[in-house]
Amino acid sequence: MTHLIKIKICGLTRVEDVKAVVAAGVDAVGFVFAASPRRISSKAANGLCKCVPAGVLRVGLFMDQTRSEVTRMVNSVPLDLLQFHGSESRAECNLFDLPYLKAVVMQDSGSVQAAQQAYPDAMGLLLDGHAVGMRGGSGKVFDWSLAGHASKPIWLAGGLNAQNVGAAIRLVRPFAVDVSSAVEQAPGIKDKTRILEFIDAVRNAHLTL
Repeated sequence: MTHLIKIKICGLTRVEDVKAVVAAGVDAVGFVFAASPRRISSKAANGLCKCVPAGVLRVGLFMDQTRSEVTRMVNSVPLDLLQFHGSESRAECNLFDLPYLKAVVMQDSGSVQAAQQAYPDAMGLLLDGHAVGMRGGSGKVFDWSLAGHASKPIWLAGGLNAQNVGAAIRLVRPFAVDVSSAVEQAPGIKDKTRILEFIDAVRNAHLTL
């Protein structure tokens, strides 16, 4: 039987938004510590984490940051999973005693296989549509047919919204989907109605697999 597709809402900055997505039944929440309009401090992240119940993953997003900076966040914020969006090496991703996702810029049909070989101990691969060297969260869709077959869990991101996530799920059949900008009023300010519409679309797509 097909697993129930996991849902991650990223770029959370407000207590009310964390409470809303948790109440809506998401499986993971993402906090951005890299340079971004959605970036938050360790103090703010700690406050948000208090609203996250057991069973919902707390994910910290980083991009080409120093070891000391990531360590400081890991030691001060109760994260369950790290998400690396830059050119971090396998060794760098493994420095922090937490499982990690490695973001993959989807350039061609070989992108996934190359990432699987480069990061064999990653918990999963997060496929995104942003350009090389740019941040995720840009809302850019990539050609989903490039995902191909993967031996690792695929977390699908990049321009997903309530209107297209069903088609993406049916084509890629990911382990999880990840959304940020499509459920916002402005960067870091989530919209409850859009969140519920996105979750409904994911659940409806699951029924058709």
